[in-house]
Amino acid sequence: MSLTNYLGTALVVAPVLTGLTAFLPGTTRNQGRVSLAGSALTFVLSTAVALQVFTAGPLAEWGNALRVDALGAYLILLTGLLTTLAAFYTPAYLETEVRHGLVAARSLRRYYLWFHLFVGTMFWALTANNLGMMWAAVEATTLASAFAVGFYGKPHSLEAAWKYMIICSVGLAFALLGTAVTYAAALNAPGVAEGALAWSDLVAVTGRLNPSLMKLAFGLVLVGYGTKAGLAPMHTWLPDAHSQAPSPISATLSGVLLAVAVQAILRFYVLVNGAVGPGFAGKLLVGFGLLSMATAVPFTAVQRDLKRLLAYSSIEHMGIVALGIGLGGPYGLFGALYHLFFHGIGKGLLFFSAGQVTQAYGTRYMSRIRGAQKVAPVAGLGLFLGTLAITGTPPFALFLSEFSVAAAAFSSGRTWIGLLFLAIVAVIFGAFLYHVGHMVFGEPAGRVRLAPPARGSTSASVVIVVSLVALVAGGLFVPATVRNVVAQVGQVLGVG
Repeated sequence: MSLTNYLGTALVVAPVLTGLTAFLPGTTRNQGRVSLAGSALTFVLSTAVALQVFTAGPLAEWGNALRVDALGAYLILLTGLLTTLAAFYTPAYLETEVRHGLVAARSLRRYYLWFHLFVGTMFWALTANNLGMMWAAVEATTLASAFAVGFYGKPHSLEAAWKYMIICSVGLAFALLGTAVTYAAALNAPGVAEGALAWSDLVAVTGRLNPSLMKLAFGLVLVGYGTKAGLAPMHTWLPDAHSQAPSPISATLSGVLLAVAVQAILRFYVLVNGAVGPGFAGKLLVGFGLLSMATAVPFTAVQRDLKRLLAYSSIEHMGIVALGIGLGGPYGLFGALYHLFFHGIGKGLLFFSAGQVTQAYGTRYMSRIRGAQKVAPVAGLGLFLGTLAITGTPPFALFLSEFSVAAAAFSSGRTWIGLLFLAIVAVIFGAFLYHVGHMVFGEPAGRVRLAPPARGSTSASVVIVVSLVALVAGGLFVPATVRNVVAQVGQVLGVG
């Protein structure tokens, strides 16, 4: 058979082979080239998979064990795009870390191994049709990314990696229990094959699943995968992991991994809605969404560490996604899905910019960073414009998504939710503008480590500019193709 019959399989395998090849002994330059070539191939494959799904319907391989529908394809496209941008940003970033003595050159092949294994496990989670296999894939993302989080081998980074692995594994134990309860709910349902955990089979018979067991299952799954998604109050691993990891890993964790966990929640959201109606799951998602947004407010306002500031922003934004899905309807669905995609691009932009800025100043403490637009012009501009984008300022894409979520609240008569949502967004906007404005503008203060000729590599600057262009384009244009894609994802989620 031709390669087109195994596009999904190739998508999962290609990053793994890239990581293993980059791990082989060789020069750091060649390892970087292998990483770039493998990432480019992965991007091509992810685009091909998405195009096939959106034009010809779900893709299925290996007897339906691997299956990609519109929801999976939507996030596969995001994953392919952001991880490729991260891969192109990485070589110059790591070269600077080596030059500053923060990491040994011989350790770089270990970075490339874990980065690409991490990417492969995320694609596995997005293509697994069996709920048990999906759980295993999400757990595998924890193992692969934990080594990347602890890459520097410093006490704080090792502590963050350990905390990340323990908290997420405990959380995923709840998700596993929820998966087992889902199996029990389907066990005696008419028309369900014994032992069936294939999502595509279960979604066809949701009305026959045991309603009481499905309520329990969704509660467990929401806590379990919600831990991985960074929803409060299960979010405590996230600020440490995001702040201690290398910036390209932080961008991937925030921009993609959280979305992969949200996808797992949505799979069960569809099942419980079919079994008990939309009200139950929606109320839980609204509650966790508002709690996550509110939790981010005080930590954002008093934050001193730049990367932790971005981490708490991720908690807020996952809350917005949960709120949009929970509110439901066309506005809520569009807002949540659009937000999920462009939060990934926006948070990638911010971590890429922050990586260069923190390297230039040798610190993550915001009080020591001043005049960044003069020290690192492209990164400083990216940090400021990325702040405007991620806080929902027009004309960036996240303005449209946040506006849609607010519209979903007000149009459904839940005025207090809409007002609370707008109040939280306004406070966080003010806090971000205060922190980032002081870092970007003014005269440089303190010790700056980068010599002027080495302010930023061409590849890193290109990545920052591409991310900015995508955010602006997403805010100015929503072509019919994009609306059609969101509509197809809505059909998967049961929202027309």
